Amino acid sequence: MPNAIQVKSILNKTKSRDSWFLDDYTINAYSGCSFNCLYCYIRGSKYGTHMEEKLAVKENALEVLDRELFNRAKKGQYGVIAMSSATDPYLHFEKESEMTRRILELILKHRFPLHVITKSDLIIRDIDLLHQINERAILPVQLTGKLQQKVFISFSFSTVDDGIAKIFEPGATPPSIRLQTLKHIVKNGLLTGVSMMPLLPYISDTGEHLELMYSSFKDAGASYVFPSTITLFGNEKSDSKTLVVRAIEKHYPYLLDKYHRLFDNSDYLPAYYNTAFAKKAKELCEKYAIRDRIVFL
Repeated sequence: MPNAIQVKSILNKTKSRDSWFLDDYTINAYSGCSFNCLYCYIRGSKYGTHMEEKLAVKENALEVLDRELFNRAKKGQYGVIAMSSATDPYLHFEKESEMTRRILELILKHRFPLHVITKSDLIIRDIDLLHQINERAILPVQLTGKLQQKVFISFSFSTVDDGIAKIFEPGATPPSIRLQTLKHIVKNGLLTGVSMMPLLPYISDTGEHLELMYSSFKDAGASYVFPSTITLFGNEKSDSKTLVVRAIEKHYPYLLDKYHRLFDNSDYLPAYYNTAFAKKAKELCEKYAIRDRIVFL
């Protein structure tokens, strides 16, 4: 089990509602992450060094969250809660700790809408609570009438190839199981889609692989896809740029020069790349009749 820490707050108010994630608040049940995704945007920041070694449960989270949600609800400040912004809500030890499940019980108690973003199949365990939240939650005024459902489940994918995923996200649930889980959630009547990010240049962003991803998501019943490219930060040994380039050198040495050209002098992909990708993603959304938003604001 991870370490236990005390927190003063767990409900974080966002500056503005994101057009993809619709988040007014975020909750991270855990500190650190056991999925060990090399490309994680948290790596390269002060929070990202040795993430897998800093795993912690916020042991007073329930008491703190109950109070915070009560105060927000009392003032009518309902909004979509995103779980999670900095780590997955269904890390390996969630099966034993059940912290995420108990947080869901509080979200249900105070009637807040919810967006869960995960790579894990453990979410199936909580379908009962997710249905209850979907029935009882109160949408913020700006979303009332625009959304029929109050719970959204987004499964994160950077690839649908288990072999590629084993290299770049070695601790996460394999994509093949994620697809099965997505299909299961869809059959259970919850609004479900895909956070397709970050895509790996020359690996999972090729025309062939993108076709495979979109067709797989369509077959699984996804209602929407959030398509996005990659950003790599930092040059220290535990930073995302260093880890990804090292993996490229080991597993895709023929791509190493291309990655150096892309990222040696920048954390971000060049504008021409993002423009071309956005055009391709739009074409694929239209081809497979999948929205690139949960709802258009």
